[in-house]
Amino acid sequence: MRRILLPQQISEVAPPRGSAVHRLGGLSMGTSWTVLVAGAAVPQQLQASLQQQLDSVVAEMSHWEAESDLGRYNRAPPGSWLPLPPACFDVLSFAMQVAHLSGGAYDPCAGAIVNAWGFGPSGRHDQPGFVAPSAARIAELRAARAAQRLLLAPPPEVPGTARAGGGRAYQPGGVQLDLSAVAKGYSVDRLAHCLTAHGLQHFLVEVGGELRGAGLKPDGQPWWVALEQPPAAPGGAMAGARMDEIALALHGLSVATSGDYRRYFLQGGERFAHTIDPRSAAPITNRLASVTVVHPHCMAADAWSTALTVLGPEQGLALAERQGLAARFVLRSGPHGHDGGAETEGYTEYLSSQMRGMLDDE
Repeated sequence: MRRILLPQQISEVAPPRGSAVHRLGGLSMGTSWTVLVAGAAVPQQLQASLQQQLDSVVAEMSHWEAESDLGRYNRAPPGSWLPLPPACFDVLSFAMQVAHLSGGAYDPCAGAIVNAWGFGPSGRHDQPGFVAPSAARIAELRAARAAQRLLLAPPPEVPGTARAGGGRAYQPGGVQLDLSAVAKGYSVDRLAHCLTAHGLQHFLVEVGGELRGAGLKPDGQPWWVALEQPPAAPGGAMAGARMDEIALALHGLSVATSGDYRRYFLQGGERFAHTIDPRSAAPITNRLASVTVVHPHCMAADAWSTALTVLGPEQGLALAERQGLAARFVLRSGPHGHDGGAETEGYTEYLSSQMRGMLDDE
């Protein structure tokens, strides 16, 4: 049985009569992006404007680009303050807020740890000679991160004027910023704002699987999307709660999913997922297959899905309740977890109360 998630309010303002769905897209951040716009026509320069927005995010926030603002910060000498563009400073500030609220389960300053596990721009796990860090190396990484303190200095406020520039970030030495768990979501929001600035109200934006929708399609329906499902368990088994497809009316909402099946490597018969717990300086082992967060802002959905994944089903669900987040946790069960009782591995689903409140079974 299919289940559907509905926002609290749906506007009945439909696209103009005779509207069609216009598709735009391209490549950015090592992935693809797609924009669907419902309207009679789209501005001729819209494709270029959208690509320019994404190029700007990469130029400021990519840790894969050595000459990005983030790259320059990561190479800065100890004890230095570096200016950051307004957007980069705002995204980093938000990331640090989530880091604080999650008790360090998400940490944008943990780039050195991520790199050590082969998920950074160099020394990758799929390159010859890579070896997972030893227990001694993990201890070193934890000690180094504990000794580092990132400081942010916002620009001075001038009454009656708009903020002219970004703030500054202090490099204590060795901090490697990694905004990959928030920048993609921010880029979705940025494309949405660009579309709105062009007078467009009905659209669906997607960057690398993260989505945000607004308005309606030409037929008056909202933008329906299916929540991402983990791969089918061996033998097709689905244990515990129902795992039927969930369709979301993406109307004034965003959705992001963090899953351990996307990127991982095997070594010595052990599976290491790309989601790293900064507190232990090692990949998570909490049996969560995925966490999906629905939120008005894709940047928030992106960051929180990562933080909740690291926290695990119990602590993550508790934090989602405290923060009022609509979250879906999919937990591996069966012989590879302590749920037991199944001949093949399956999945068990948990929904936060905010997510359950959106649920409308058909």
